[in-house]
Order: sequence, then structure tokens, then C-alpha cells
Amino acid sequence: MMKKLITFTICGISSLAAIACPVCERNKKTALEKLSHGATPNGTWDYMIVGAITVIALVTLYLSIKWLIKPNEDNKDHIKYLFIN
Repeated sequence: MMKKLITFTICGISSLAAIACPVCERNKKTALEKLSHGATPNGTWDYMIVGAITVIALVTLYLSIKWLIKPNEDNKDHIKYLFIN
């Protein structure tokens, strides 16, 4: 299962360069020119916003996977025990 997830993630990330159309590739002169279709960030604030959103998304993904794999809920009064028992 984990090998499939890793393979899918690597293939998905590596295929991002093929998404932009030729017109967009010709008009963009930024670091993100191959990663997006349409307008890219222009100023410093735009890059700061994109960076902050990226950090928030990665932290959320990490915590979601961490708590999905090992939730650490050992309290016998937890609501899940109503369904388990």
C-alpha cells in the first residue's frame, strides 16, 4: 500500500512540468513557470502567500496522516467505544 502511494506521489509530482501549455510557457518568466497554468505570483507578497499556504497544507497533511495511523486515544470513555463494543 505504501509503495503504491509513494509511486503515485512521485509520478504526480514529476508530471506537473507537462501541465502548462506552450503559450503559458512562453509568457512566464518566473520560478513557477513549469508548475502552473495561468497567472503566476508577481510580487514578494504573492510568493509569501503561496509559501504560507504551502506550509499550512504540508503541516495539515502530516498531522492528518500521523493521527490517522496512530490516533493515541486510549480513554475508555471515548465515543468510539460505543461502536466498537
